[in-house]
Amino acid sequence: MSTRELQEQLTTLRGQLEQNPPLSPEERDHLRDLIQQIDAEIAVETATTTDNNLAHGVNLTVERFEIDHPRLATTLRNIALALANMGI
Repeated sequence: MSTRELQEQLTTLRGQLEQNPPLSPEERDHLRDLIQQIDAEIAVETATTTDNNLAHGVNLTVERFEIDHPRLATTLRNIALALANMGI
C-alpha cells in the first residue's frame, strides 16, 4: 500500500471518528494520538526505517477496538497493513 493509500485510510478513520461512534474520551484521545503519530511518520518519510513501536501500537489498538467498534478496527487493520508494507 502506498503512502497515498495510507493517507486515504487515515482520512477514513478520521471520518469515522467524526461520526461520533460510542467511544470514551480516553478511546477517542488514543485514536487521535495514534493518527498524529502515523501522520508524523509519513511527514518525515521514515518508511525506510523500522519503527516497531508504532506498528505495535496500531495492532494493540486494533485488538482494543475489534469487539465494540469493528468498523474502526477494520480501518486500523488496513493502516497496520499499510505500515507493514511500507516497512514501518
